[in-house]
Amino acid sequence: MAANQNGRDRQMEYSGKVIWITGASSGIGEALAEAFAAQGASLILSGRRSDALQAVADRLPTASLVLPFETTDKQALPGIVEEAIAWQGHVDGLVNNAGISQRSLAVDTALEVYDRIIAVDLLAPIWLTQLLLPHMTGRKSGMIVGISSVAGRAGVPLRTAYCAAKHGLIGYLDALRAETELHYGLKVHTVLPGSVRTQVSANALAADGSLHGKTDSTIANGMDPALCAQRILADIAAGHPEIVVAEGLEDMLAKLRFSDPDKLFGTAAAMGGQLAAQRDSASAQ
Repeated sequence: MAANQNGRDRQMEYSGKVIWITGASSGIGEALAEAFAAQGASLILSGRRSDALQAVADRLPTASLVLPFETTDKQALPGIVEEAIAWQGHVDGLVNNAGISQRSLAVDTALEVYDRIIAVDLLAPIWLTQLLLPHMTGRKSGMIVGISSVAGRAGVPLRTAYCAAKHGLIGYLDALRAETELHYGLKVHTVLPGSVRTQVSANALAADGSLHGKTDSTIANGMDPALCAQRILADIAAGHPEIVVAEGLEDMLAKLRFSDPDKLFGTAAAMGGQLAAQRDSASAQ
């Protein structure tokens, strides 16, 4: 009986709440949409692919709004935010999940790759959050979640642009939390996933800005997105401002940033040195 009651309480945890998720058509975003809906939330689903978003919406047990847009379209964003708020009259949570990764050494990477990744992974979530912020502070209620990465704490090879953006997102959200938590009652959470079984590496940018097009073995063997989403919601419910969802070496790297940064830098340098040597050896042949 107690277990059934707990199940009902969990189903109602987000009842009446509207959660807006970007990058909701696949991967972690899709899994979070399903997890929030299972707890009673209504969902606003955003991304670029209307058909994929609708497919997610059709599977959800709660009301949903498909709201596609390009995250870097600054001129369109104010109208998008107005539409999101108007749907149910309020937005209770924003999950900034849309992003793009990288697979290239800095020495080979075109400047345009930095422009694109920083625009999508850092500036776009800041813009959207800033536009929604007056709505939440005016209500003195709201939740903002930013999906950063273990690479937002540990600078790892092949991801200089990605690490720059994800480190920046953590800094923005940490400062925003400091400004809004006590007086405005906002809850701000940064999420640092490790390898999750998604299309993140296949969709990553190569040195020239083209798609990497391959799924890394670490991603292929990574955490199931549904489990990742469950852990994120559990840590949000527990009130944790920073949520690391990683295993093995990736979990260790995220923690070493504070416990033993010299070891972190040495470990990352060994990885980077090997990749750089492989690059120069291939170039010499």
